[in-house]
Amino acid sequence: MKTITNALSLVCVGLLASTTVLAADVAPNDVKFDGLSVNESLTGAAGDPDSGRKIFSNRKQGNCLACHANSDMNDQLFHGEVGPSLDGVAGRWQEPQLRTILVNAKAVFTEQTVMPGFYTLEVGADVREDLIGKTILSAQQVEDLVAYLMTLK
Repeated sequence: MKTITNALSLVCVGLLASTTVLAADVAPNDVKFDGLSVNESLTGAAGDPDSGRKIFSNRKQGNCLACHANSDMNDQLFHGEVGPSLDGVAGRWQEPQLRTILVNAKAVFTEQTVMPGFYTLEVGADVREDLIGKTILSAQQVEDLVAYLMTLK
């Protein structure tokens, strides 16, 4: 019996040691701004640039192409001209600054910017009732977009 108990204990210790504990997503109202930077990942996990590229071009998610040109996506039609071109954006902004812009662009630019905050509940007036209390993107989607934008050098 003692041998079985010891074996089970070793298995449990091994499982605990090999399990990665992921941090919970930072809630939109708990995002910490350090000046113009959100220095910490919203998820505790690195973003995936391939997923971020898909979000960037998806007209029903990030819809970034509606306002921004991006030479990396020359295969996509209808690049916008409302916002600046994102060619070379990783050379103009650091990762924490890009995260801040995506979380809440109004915190970086002004209340007058047309760029939405993708991970904030401060979305203004006249929000559809079923969308109150929801963000445009999830914390992981923001991290994926940041990772993708950091490839645009």
